[in-house]
Amino acid sequence: MVQTTWHITRFPCAAPPVGGLAIRARAWALLWALALAVAGLCGPAAAQDATGSIARPSPARASAPDGASAPAPGPTLAHDARLAGDAGRTRLVVDLDRSVDIRTFTLANPYRVVVDLDNVVFTLSPEAAQMQRGLVSACRYGVLAPGKARMVLDATGPVTIDKAFILDAVDDQPARLVVDLVPTDAQTFARTSAARPAAVAPAAITPAANGDARPVIVIDPGHGGIDSGTTGYSSYTEKSIVLETGLALRDKLEKTGVYRVVMTRSTDTFIPLGERVRIARAHQAALFISLHADALARNDGRARGASVYTLSDTASDADAARLAEQENKADLIAGVDLSDESEAVAGILVDLAQRETRSFSAHFARELVQRLKNVARTHHGALKSAGFRVLRAHDVPSVLVELGYMSSKDDLKLLTSDAWRDQATDAMVAAIDEFFATKTAPTPPAAGQTARAEPAKSPN
Repeated sequence: MVQTTWHITRFPCAAPPVGGLAIRARAWALLWALALAVAGLCGPAAAQDATGSIARPSPARASAPDGASAPAPGPTLAHDARLAGDAGRTRLVVDLDRSVDIRTFTLANPYRVVVDLDNVVFTLSPEAAQMQRGLVSACRYGVLAPGKARMVLDATGPVTIDKAFILDAVDDQPARLVVDLVPTDAQTFARTSAARPAAVAPAAITPAANGDARPVIVIDPGHGGIDSGTTGYSSYTEKSIVLETGLALRDKLEKTGVYRVVMTRSTDTFIPLGERVRIARAHQAALFISLHADALARNDGRARGASVYTLSDTASDADAARLAEQENKADLIAGVDLSDESEAVAGILVDLAQRETRSFSAHFARELVQRLKNVARTHHGALKSAGFRVLRAHDVPSVLVELGYMSSKDDLKLLTSDAWRDQATDAMVAAIDEFFATKTAPTPPAAGQTARAEPAKSPN
């Protein structure tokens, strides 16, 4: 008999979040716990344990007085995670404050194990995202869609989910998610990964009522939910920074009364790249603005400043190619199955943009760079192009804005500053106003040329 030696990597409940961008999430969690206590849902014996999670009463349901429906329980908290085992067998254990329904499946290219959980909020420490052991080389977790959470385990090779189950809470032990992985061969993996849950159905889109002639602007904060984007080796996440900026831009545009504004996401939720494009087209958007923040690998230079990208079938430079490849992996990171994705999104760049749309995109990009230069540092060669999947709405002028480099301490300080965000969004509004005030079809580029201006020079 082969005996497996278990080595445990443990990640306790997160400490209070660092930075203003993370305070909101923690505040909501505390307010929710307070609301439960006030409503009496925790019961007289409910107490807070050593990790800070709320001890829940038994799941047995009592009848509400006078036939009234009992209030729905809040989300389940996942407050601790650990890996144990080795290359012969690896176990994931996640502590929960009550039992939940789960679904598991595997994906290839690369090998991944996906665990979907109903109505779960993760309160793990930031180090949990770094856990790796045995058959697991990386771990991600977060919101996938409203009421749905997901964990994605990157596997070192083909694996089989030997066991996946939930243990109910017993005595002083919390409820637990347990997933056991064992190695297998590629052929077996291909057979077992063929059956997987259906993809989350796209949300219904209801365009504005007829008669509203105002142009629609779609603001697309990148990443979200399980896909946190880059951190720039800090306690901040790209998904939070760009969401804060996107919401600020929305508020300013709506205040003008001139535009209708649609957000691809207004909360910490994952939206597939193809769905972001669908939102823009379904609303017949006049402009699509995707917000991101870049980062370089450690010891890979000290780049700074904002950049604006348009779509092209050939990247304008090596940095643009790197960034497009990185951003185009968002669905893969979130455990989305790309095998059945239509060529309209996943295929080679073919007829990606009509000539007029591409010209409008370049026209707005030039105006935006000029406006940003007045209030912020711009990257050397701030106007670029590459094959970003999120810009592939062929009939919607689209740009992707990299607000700065989170790997730069100076840029990160600006990106997390309310004052800088206010100035940057003012510049964006001014560029949008100018774009629509002068929106006529610019002279299209000559055959074989990319519709972009000469790189803007930074004043710094």
